[in-house]
Amino acid sequence: MEKVLPGGKLVGIDKDAEALKIADEMLKRFEGSYILVRDDFKNLKAIFEKENIEKADGFLFDLGVSSLQLDKAERGFSIRYDAALDMRMDKDDKTTASYLVNRLSEAELDWILRNYGEERFHRRIAKAIVRERKIKSIETTGRLVEIVMRAVPYKGRHGKVHPATRTFQSLRIAVNKELDTLKSALGDAMELLRPSGALCVISYHSLEDRIVKEKFREAAAKGILEVISKKPIRPKEEEIKDNPRSRSAKLRVARIR
Repeated sequence: MEKVLPGGKLVGIDKDAEALKIADEMLKRFEGSYILVRDDFKNLKAIFEKENIEKADGFLFDLGVSSLQLDKAERGFSIRYDAALDMRMDKDDKTTASYLVNRLSEAELDWILRNYGEERFHRRIAKAIVRERKIKSIETTGRLVEIVMRAVPYKGRHGKVHPATRTFQSLRIAVNKELDTLKSALGDAMELLRPSGALCVISYHSLEDRIVKEKFREAAAKGILEVISKKPIRPKEEEIKDNPRSRSAKLRVARIR
C-alpha cells in the first residue's frame, strides 16, 4: 500500500464478502486511499465506470481459492473436513458443488473432471458419482471423498496428491466459472492499463497458467504488451517454508506498450 501513496488509490475486488471485511480491517490506516468492491473481476470495466476510474497503472490478479476459504470447513472447499459440499466463492451465487454432482449428467461430469481437473480417472469417478447419487444424494465433502477413493484404482490412491484433489479442483472451477472469468478479465485489464502499466498474474494450477501464458503471447504478437517474465516466477524455498501453499504458485508479468 505504501507504494501506492502519495496520490494513488488501491482498488480491491473480491466476490467474498468475508475476505473484503478482513482487507478493510488491515487497510484502515490508509482510509481514503483505497476502495473495496464486492464483485467479480470479469466486471472490471463496469467497476471502473462506476468508480469513475479511467485507467490503472497496474493490475495484480491473485487467482484460485484463498487460505481463508480453504480453512473454513463450512465453505466446502477442502478435502480435509467433512462439511456441506458448497465451494461458492460468492455465497450469494445459487450453484453449489452439491448441485453439480447431483444434477449434471455423467457426460457433463466427465467433461468437468477431464477438462477442469485433468483427472486421469475421470470416467470412473463420473460413473461412480452418478451411481452413488441414485442411492443417496451427495451433500457433503466427506461423502464425495469416499466415492472418489473407491472409484480410483488402488495404485492411484497413494501418490503425493490426495486422489480427490483434482475432483475438488474441477468442481470448484465449474461452480465459480473461474477460467471463463480469467479470459475475460485479462482482456479487459489490458484495455484499462495506461502505457507502461503492469499486468501481474499469480496462478496456482496449470489450467490458469496456460490461459495467462497464451493471452500474453497473443497480445505480445499484436504489439499490445511486452512479456517481462519469459518463464513463470516461482517461490523460493524460504517462502515455501513460511507458506507451504505457495509451492504451486506461478507469477507471470507483462507491461503494456
